[in-house]
Amino acid sequence: MTVSYTPDTTAQTPDLATLKRIFARPTLTSPASDPDAKARLALGARLFRDRLLSRNQSMSCATCHNPNRAFTDGRPRARGNDGTPLDRNTPTLYDVRYGNSFFWDGRASTLEDQARVPLEHPRELNLPLTDAVTRLAAQKYYRRTFDRAFSMRPSITSETVLQSLATYERSLNSPNTRFDSWVSGTTTALSKSEATGFRIFSGKGRCIACHGGWRFTDDKFHDTGLPSTDLGRGAIPGSNAAPHTFKTPSLRQLTQTAPYMHDGSLPTLEAVVDHYNGTRIQRPSLASELKNALGLTPNERRALVAFLKTLSFSSR
Repeated sequence: MTVSYTPDTTAQTPDLATLKRIFARPTLTSPASDPDAKARLALGARLFRDRLLSRNQSMSCATCHNPNRAFTDGRPRARGNDGTPLDRNTPTLYDVRYGNSFFWDGRASTLEDQARVPLEHPRELNLPLTDAVTRLAAQKYYRRTFDRAFSMRPSITSETVLQSLATYERSLNSPNTRFDSWVSGTTTALSKSEATGFRIFSGKGRCIACHGGWRFTDDKFHDTGLPSTDLGRGAIPGSNAAPHTFKTPSLRQLTQTAPYMHDGSLPTLEAVVDHYNGTRIQRPSLASELKNALGLTPNERRALVAFLKTLSFSSR
């Protein structure tokens, strides 16, 4: 069981036992609990990597969401099908099934809706779903594989393509980390500096205000004071969101997902900490937790970065 946490910025930092309950990782399962689901997962994994789903067959979902980079691409902003940068940084897909909205601006409410957007976007895969269905139906392998995964006939439809991709994405659980071992009771899993960094994360650094819970995200939208003209969720019709607000990203596998922020403007974890410790763009939409300087010392900044690195799998 996980403990929900709504921070009170006027209250003292919770005691260590409470913090460990807040950040305790649950037992994660795969969505493939029956033969049909397993077949859809395997099919979705194949589709995710298949360039057949792009108009010019030069890209796949994995082009930007590289499994070897925690399903990111290592670029400040993803590259489109013409080689030019897109508008935002590629977010990780780890633990995406536990979110309640998708994309930096939260414009998709389901993973099926999310999967449709890059497939059909003119600057991304640029292939209407109806055309994707036609291409897949022309392949003997896919006719046979879709028939195994879905009982409806025809089995290859826009809906089953999206369901397969979403099933695969729901299977992407982040690996356990040294931090998880520490929370579970292995006191030697973190060094003294790393454990100090966790207390800074949960206290003076105020990181917990947005990055609480085992996924280190509140799934909400905040203005973090970057000098960007991107309105984020504020540009989504009907959202009633403030401008410059973006979804809080998970911090899992953080060492593999650089560069950081919605625009990829911060190249290192040190740069991220310095951003929050320094001067941010002051505007009405700026998150209340960020209006005042953190006042972290150089040693505190180093300890915080050391802790953040424990949120990624390590063979240590």
